[in-house]
Amino acid sequence: MQSMPLAERLRPKNLDEYIGQEHILGKGKPLRKAIEANLVPSMILWGPPGVGKTTLSLMLAELTKRQFFSLSAISSGVKDLREVLSKPSGLFPPILFIDEIHRFNKSQQDTLLAAVERGRVTLIGATTENPSFEVNSALLSRCQVYILEAFGQKELYALLQRAINEDVELKKLKFKLDSTNSLFRISGGDGRKLLNLLEMVVTSQMGNKTITINDENVEEVVQKNLARYDKSGEQHYDIISAFIKSMRGSDPNAALYWLARMLVAGEDMMFIARRMLILASEDIGNANPTATIIANNCMEAVKKIGYPEGRIILSQTAIYLATSPKSNASYMAIDRAIALAEKTSHLPVPLDLRNAPTKLMKEVGYGKDYKYSHSYEGNFAKQNFMPDDLKGEKLYEPGQNAREHEIRKKLQTWWEDWYEY
Repeated sequence: MQSMPLAERLRPKNLDEYIGQEHILGKGKPLRKAIEANLVPSMILWGPPGVGKTTLSLMLAELTKRQFFSLSAISSGVKDLREVLSKPSGLFPPILFIDEIHRFNKSQQDTLLAAVERGRVTLIGATTENPSFEVNSALLSRCQVYILEAFGQKELYALLQRAINEDVELKKLKFKLDSTNSLFRISGGDGRKLLNLLEMVVTSQMGNKTITINDENVEEVVQKNLARYDKSGEQHYDIISAFIKSMRGSDPNAALYWLARMLVAGEDMMFIARRMLILASEDIGNANPTATIIANNCMEAVKKIGYPEGRIILSQTAIYLATSPKSNASYMAIDRAIALAEKTSHLPVPLDLRNAPTKLMKEVGYGKDYKYSHSYEGNFAKQNFMPDDLKGEKLYEPGQNAREHEIRKKLQTWWEDWYEY
């Protein structure tokens, strides 16, 4: 076998060889049209590992005949950035690829911002994290964000076939595909992991007349070779999923176990804390509003304290969230509201609810008949706050817990005959 990894040997040279991401690179799609017209914008490529972020960046540089510079946010600083930015460019600005751009600090991102604004580089940033959290708003506003999707079975199979039939080394061998379930499952939508695993299976059978791929020999290779936790790979997503589901399911012991698995593997504590803050609102909500406050304070504390002491705060918060009463009522309510708003955005605001800053607006009825709640007993006056066509449309259904039972009683008292609670 060659010393160059299979994933490197198989990097596509043109758009037709590129597997997946049809939603942005299919014929007629905006990014493909921009590439074909040599009008490549600065962009952020957001998606899980192994879906072609680096490959796409290299291909863009090749297709548009531009200089290509690559930096990793893990190992590069402002000095490295300035060195790249000081290099002369050709007719078009060079492409600067920043891997894991979410790890750049404010100073590094500000340096990038100035270069992008002046057109000195076309930035392509790659990230596995939500860029709205990790990339400052000024830089983000100057970049087009493209979401890359994990490979499905169709894309993984196409990649497997391409490797077997087109790779300079593998096409010399005879293959027998008995089953690919384990190969695809363990790859977890990560194309690079698929190719690395395929290469390990081939290496384990070198000398055989036929390379057999089946679930048994794939899993045997995995047990011998794959690391137990890859922060940027499949288990990163699987373990955070198990952690969240354990807290949602009110099992503090399981939550602590998965938390510990992430900590010993060196997972980013801020990533863990952010996910707990989301859970506090999505899965606990008004059953215990204090949960959101505690989760937010946890995130702030972990940011200030760091590791190892931050593990104690994460532990305390995970136990609190796991043992808290649960409700997804707020989460369900906003989704219902958005769905309704998308269908009814044409409906006007009732006149009595409109602002009336001018005399003319008052004369035509803006604000007329509005009841100021504080002028009534109990600070409540029954009136319609919805568009007239949606009067009585209920979006919030209180959850089945003590606190929201109290909310339900209040709503029943206030809105009797209007909403059914």
